[in-house]
Amino acid sequence: MKLAVRNAQGKQLRQITVDDAVFGITPNIGVLHQAFVAQRANQRRGTASTKSRGEVQGSTRKLRNQKYTGRARQGSAGSPVRVGGGVAFGPRPRSYRQALPKKMRRLAIRSALSGKLADGQLHVIDKLGFSRPRTKDVLNALRNAGIERSALIVTGDPDRSVLISARNLPKTKVLPAPYLNVVDLLTYRDLLFTEDAVRRVEGLWGSAKAEPAVTAEEARPRRRRAAAVEPAEAIVVEEAPKAPRRRATPAEKPAAVAEAVIEEAPKPRRGRAAAVKPAEATVVEAAPKAPRRRAAPAEKPAAEAEAVIEEAPKPRRGRAAAVKPAEATVVEAAPKAPRRRAAPAEKPAAEAEAVIEEAPKPRRGRATPAEKPAAEAEAVIEEAPKPARRAARPRAAAKKTTDESPAEKPKPARRPRARKDEA
Repeated sequence: MKLAVRNAQGKQLRQITVDDAVFGITPNIGVLHQAFVAQRANQRRGTASTKSRGEVQGSTRKLRNQKYTGRARQGSAGSPVRVGGGVAFGPRPRSYRQALPKKMRRLAIRSALSGKLADGQLHVIDKLGFSRPRTKDVLNALRNAGIERSALIVTGDPDRSVLISARNLPKTKVLPAPYLNVVDLLTYRDLLFTEDAVRRVEGLWGSAKAEPAVTAEEARPRRRRAAAVEPAEAIVVEEAPKAPRRRATPAEKPAAVAEAVIEEAPKPRRGRAAAVKPAEATVVEAAPKAPRRRAAPAEKPAAEAEAVIEEAPKPRRGRAAAVKPAEATVVEAAPKAPRRRAAPAEKPAAEAEAVIEEAPKPRRGRATPAEKPAAEAEAVIEEAPKPARRAARPRAAAKKTTDESPAEKPKPARRPRARKDEA
């Protein structure tokens, strides 16, 4: 898109090409409205405050009785209905700030600029250079550009002479390009841009990023520090990197130490790296130690073998199965029979007579007559059974003799009843 550039007298000098991403997009009305409302809301200080009926000064006494006066009901003098009372639902200090995403702010400014250019309200002037501040010069430049109503003058950098010259003009405002905002773009009808301001706007809100202005101090050449001169022999003579420390392999050790290594297996390293095997491990390797086991009966002498036959081996405490001896299949100890009381037939004659003479002790429970011996059965027949506890006593024993009983009291003589005939 191309724009015409004019001078202060209104004569067209040339045309410049501008970025379509800034001046040629379709305006987004919704984003424009949201950005406008958010900016105006953020300008509010939010310090307005009022007093409620409980905060106003005055007595809280009831003005008159509730009833029997013929007038309206009245409470305290601080009621919002009365003059000098509190304010109902009045403003309180609060924040009116509204957050707006950065992309929406940028889109709103591009939409405003594109809308002004589409309506023919954007004008470009080559420069606004004045020898001294003068309001008449700014007014002539605005009229020559065809601006008759409110105007917003945009410069590339802050210019004090232009600011002082235009501050007495009504409905006219001067802004640097970095300070453009949606409210000012929509408030003023016409825009007057300098050529430098157009390029600054393209750098800030266009597709290309804005290049920061270079200050005088940054423009000065900086002294560079001299590079450290490397020594001449540094390239020729270099220290070899130290090899990582490792344990010496058996091949590097002398013969005497090698024999000790063969007898003793190498210990594994603590780290994750695999243990380095010795060079002669394939030729001479220490035999792995066999697990400890009890000596088999075949390894023991003849005297001990007989003892093993007489005494059965004790089982291990752990879950592992007991290792059977080598000759267990040939010579095995007879399993012990379960313990039982010897039968009368197995006992000798002397013991059998003692059993007959001595009766077995009865069990703790009630013994049946069949289990009792003959001697005890006779004792049971001779001994009379004891009477039950709840048995009734004989009446003869219950009665007492007249001697033992106390003297009975004489009963009073019954008075004969009178008959009806005798009456």
